[in-house]
Amino acid sequence: MGFGGNMSKMMKQVQKMQADMARLQEEMGNVTVEGSAGGGAVQVVATCHQEIRQLKIDKSVIDPEDTELLEDLVLTAVNDALNKSKETAAQEMEKITGGMKLPGLF
Repeated sequence: MGFGGNMSKMMKQVQKMQADMARLQEEMGNVTVEGSAGGGAVQVVATCHQEIRQLKIDKSVIDPEDTELLEDLVLTAVNDALNKSKETAAQEMEKITGGMKLPGLF
């Protein structure tokens, strides 16, 4: 086949990977993960596009005299959800790229 045949095959593989990555990026907008804090007293649902979809706060952690605790719990739960969304997206992308680190993806 020669060099030209190998180049053509490689280009087809790159095009398939690009299509798969585009499809995955779109799908990740529908994949959700949950973060929590305070033993589940605060729960956050986020997509793998880093969008917060839902926030639940148990009434037991709502104390008008201690708003700092609630603020800390919310921040912790949000960060937990966002970190999980990044990890999930990276794991899914790794399935497509075979572990190649491609800058700018997720």
